[in-house]
Amino acid sequence: MKRRLLASVLPFVLIAGCGDKGNDKAEADAMDPASEQALNDELMTDPDMAGRNEANAALSGTGNAAIPNIDKSASAVEAARDRAGELVGGRSNMVFAPGAKALGNNATPSRAMVAAAKAAVAPGGENCGEKVNYTSAWAAKLPPAFPVYPRANTQEAAGTDEGACALRIVSFFTPVALDEVLAFYYTRAKGAGYSAEHVTAAGDNILSGMKGDAAYVIYGKRLPQGVTQIDLVTTN
Repeated sequence: MKRRLLASVLPFVLIAGCGDKGNDKAEADAMDPASEQALNDELMTDPDMAGRNEANAALSGTGNAAIPNIDKSASAVEAARDRAGELVGGRSNMVFAPGAKALGNNATPSRAMVAAAKAAVAPGGENCGEKVNYTSAWAAKLPPAFPVYPRANTQEAAGTDEGACALRIVSFFTPVALDEVLAFYYTRAKGAGYSAEHVTAAGDNILSGMKGDAAYVIYGKRLPQGVTQIDLVTTN
């Protein structure tokens, strides 16, 4: 069985993105054909995942995956909020992301989204997508500014540090409200010196930003089952 995890969590790099269409810098950073090809190439899953029944898969990029049994009790939500508050130095330090700008299909990708896409192809044309491997260990190897949300249920994690490649891709669910989860990442990003831009496209809230050559892109949505789904991509 194969998956397209990179393509599934970076869909708007190819069809839409953040920023003004007239932004010369964004247009100058447009993806080259090799990067686009890397995003569209199918990636092999971890062998342990390959034997799973697709009907029970938590995240497959199809949008039809089953949602795991997550503790959505008030005490579970409060515990997650408390820990998130600790990780930003106290709940009073939590800053909600600015209102999202709605994007159309012809919007130009932001620099962060393009950087995340280009990370699939390292300098010299090395296809980093082919080197990605799936293991839960990658969830513990995210940049310090962007840990998995406290007490979240990690469903899939992938990444690579091989050669000149540096990618992290983690998908998880949490019972905490979407705006609170995005506030956590917005606060962490700004506190670590990253830029932050908040948009909506194709039913997703997208928070993205950069610091130097490092980039992050966070896709989030609130599901009817009462949980928040997050797909987090970082590059360095």
